Amino acid sequence: MEVDSTDEQQQQEEAKSHVGQAQSQVSRSNITTSSFNTLSSLGSLKPGEIPDAAFIHAARKRRQQAREQGGEPPLVETENPKKLKNITQRQKIAEEIGIEGSDDEALDTGQDEESSRWEQEQIRKGISIPQVQSSQPEDNAVYYQNSYETQPYGSSYSMPFTYSTVVQQPKPTGRADNGSVHYGTPISDLTPISIDLVKKRLQDRLSQMRVGHDANARRNKQIEEDLAASESAIEQLEGSSNNNSNQYKFLQEMRGYVGDLLECFSEKVPAVLELEAAMHQLLRQRASRLVQRRQDDIKDESSEFASLSNKAVMAPNLDSFGRDRAVYQENSRQRRIAEREARRTRRRQAREQNGKRAEHKEGLSSDDEETSTDITSVNMERDRIIRECKKAFEDVVEDFHSLDCIKSHFEVWRREYADCYRDAYIGLCLPKLFNPLVRLQLMTWNPLEGQCANFEYMLWFESLLFYGFEENSVLQRGDGDISLLPSIVEKVILSKLTVRHARVVGFIRRLMKSYPTVLHGENRYTQELLKIIVFRIRRTLDEDVFLPLYPKNVLENKNGGPYLFYQRQFWSCVKLLGNILQWEGILSGSCLRDLALDSTLNRYILSALQTTDTGEDNVPKCQKVVECLPVQWFSGLKGQKTLPQLEPFCRYLTHLASSFHRGSLGGSDLERRSAKDLIKEVVKMLGQMNALDHIITVAAEHGIKDIKPLLEAKS
Repeated sequence: MEVDSTDEQQQQEEAKSHVGQAQSQVSRSNITTSSFNTLSSLGSLKPGEIPDAAFIHAARKRRQQAREQGGEPPLVETENPKKLKNITQRQKIAEEIGIEGSDDEALDTGQDEESSRWEQEQIRKGISIPQVQSSQPEDNAVYYQNSYETQPYGSSYSMPFTYSTVVQQPKPTGRADNGSVHYGTPISDLTPISIDLVKKRLQDRLSQMRVGHDANARRNKQIEEDLAASESAIEQLEGSSNNNSNQYKFLQEMRGYVGDLLECFSEKVPAVLELEAAMHQLLRQRASRLVQRRQDDIKDESSEFASLSNKAVMAPNLDSFGRDRAVYQENSRQRRIAEREARRTRRRQAREQNGKRAEHKEGLSSDDEETSTDITSVNMERDRIIRECKKAFEDVVEDFHSLDCIKSHFEVWRREYADCYRDAYIGLCLPKLFNPLVRLQLMTWNPLEGQCANFEYMLWFESLLFYGFEENSVLQRGDGDISLLPSIVEKVILSKLTVRHARVVGFIRRLMKSYPTVLHGENRYTQELLKIIVFRIRRTLDEDVFLPLYPKNVLENKNGGPYLFYQRQFWSCVKLLGNILQWEGILSGSCLRDLALDSTLNRYILSALQTTDTGEDNVPKCQKVVECLPVQWFSGLKGQKTLPQLEPFCRYLTHLASSFHRGSLGGSDLERRSAKDLIKEVVKMLGQMNALDHIITVAAEHGIKDIKPLLEAKS
């Protein structure tokens, strides 16, 4: 059947309505063969494809031929009974949904009214279905069943792309007689669709969508958190950038300030050290002058009574040129004797005014009195050094010589940029930086003077005491600024100490109590100080100690010069023993026992006691010696023996007790009672030194019965 060109446009317009009608007409009971072939041809369309005019014309032509021939439509493949079964199934479905008749004329009724609505619906489906398919892929068979169940049976044939796009197309199962290829699963093999199944699948689909929604919500929340973190990081980096800029600017300023400060100190510090050396030299000359005068006085008195002595024990006393200092001109000796006696008279008068003359022993006082000439010379040099100290930084602005100003710069650094402050080890540098300024304030400080000011009340100490301290702050372990003051004390204070008398011992003990790290054994300054102390003691023992040895008949005259000279030198040596033993706890035990017992007690004191008459005057001398001995030496001893270095002294005490006992034999009761009391005093001294073996010997020989408390206390 030919179609002329004038009818082609009209045919294209009618094709859109006929395609929809064909899908609804297939479900009728009388389906023609041409309609079935048209359905097979429509199934070859691609998803979303709209049939063209030629395709619609061919479909109309086949339908018209089938209408003219009448009867049952011929099958495409008569030898395939399965396809006949499909047609029968379609007829059954059509009957179930209430579609009657197979007359084409009846099917065309009402098509004009629905053609427009159908066309719009098909266009909408052709646009929306591929989008749903691409965004929400599902199982192909499931989608086919859902779409098939929710649409009228006949309308499915008006959408040839639905079945071919949604249902997976298997390979061609065969070719029909007219050359068309059939795809898809037969309808008879599909699972029956029910409302519950549809509901279940919708619910499953809803659950999947909720799961996807939850995942998207979590993802959105994570993105928001990442965004907030990124914004916070940006703000932090921007703030850090500003902080780094400020820190860089501050460090550049500190670099310039410290450079200028060091340049200033490089010029001024040598002058400060020179002034300090001048002050030390002044004090050293003063001390040397006093020591030399004391040695000269001893030599003068020794030479005066040398003819009365059979022998003398005197340490070598030579000057730097190897000459004997005993050789002096007579006029110089007479002048020294006059000055010496004048000083002794003034000291004696001072003791009488204080009421201490009766308990005083000649030789225990210190002869430190200076002449007016020496005092004037020392004061003039001292004043000159003080004036030079005031001029040291007079041409320097306050920022470079004031402790408070210098300290404030580093306190700002510590407070604002603590990490950088610690990384630069400023805490280790500050003691050396403040050292010259502290030395300048301690220029006239002398711990050996009786009226010496306490350095802890000086301005420099108060200024540095609270360095870096802030209210409500806690000091951290390992903070280098904690050791600021101890470092200054050990580098400045210890270097100024020189040993002359026991006052230095008290000062050092106070340092040990207040600054435990200062006198630590591994401290370099402490080791140097202890070496100087030991050296000075040995030098005193070798050069300053002298005990004359006179015959007993010479010492019988207690008002004579030799006896007074002997007593003075003996008590001076006992005083030295006490001063040496005050270093207990500072010097090592072995070193101290060697200096005090071997070099002083056994070498000088015990020798003097053994060469004199064993009278009752020797008891207070021995008691004074025992009082000087540290109690802690004997608290840890085990057994009945004392220290090995004290054995000679204990034997002398045993000999002294025997002498008292022999002297009382044949005497009056008063003499025997007095001798027994002296023996008891000897026993007490032996008990204080833990010489229990000697106590047993004395008690057995002289009938002393009250020694049991001593033995029980020791056991």
